[in-house]
Amino acid sequence: MERKSKSALLLASAAGIVLLALPGPASAAETMAKITVTGGSLSITAPATAGTLGSRAATVLGGTISGSLGEVQVNDARAAAAGSGWVATVISSTFTATGGTIAASDVGYTAGPIIKVGTATYTANDPTNLTGASAAVTATGITGNNSASWNPTINIFVAGTMPAATYSGTITHSVS
Repeated sequence: MERKSKSALLLASAAGIVLLALPGPASAAETMAKITVTGGSLSITAPATAGTLGSRAATVLGGTISGSLGEVQVNDARAAAAGSGWVATVISSTFTATGGTIAASDVGYTAGPIIKVGTATYTANDPTNLTGASAAVTATGITGNNSASWNPTINIFVAGTMPAATYSGTITHSVS
């Protein structure tokens, strides 16, 4: 019995050697192929209308009306170099009504909590005067694509001398 199993093993080994020694294909062709992924864009979105931010009774000393603007979001798909950044800015027009105006210098902005996606350091700058374009949220130390969203509170100081009315203004966001 031992003799047959050694013979069978020898025959199986010889068959394996023969199979391994068979020649490969007569011809082969390889083609190198590439694809390119380009950087996307840097964009910002904000609500088209915020509705009423709030109200308060007129007082001799005046006071502040605060309300939620709605979600603002920055998407950065530029595939920017590590360490890059962006700045979201905000500016306000004058708030006007029949018989009165509230200057943009009386309009403030509080970003609130920032929801983050990706790797970056996000900072809420919370400007208190929106006369000129002011940094609202800053992203630094970016690695790859990222996004951030927040729901800012708009704070409008109403002087005691303002007539009772509904005031309207425009708040504009941009990012670069």
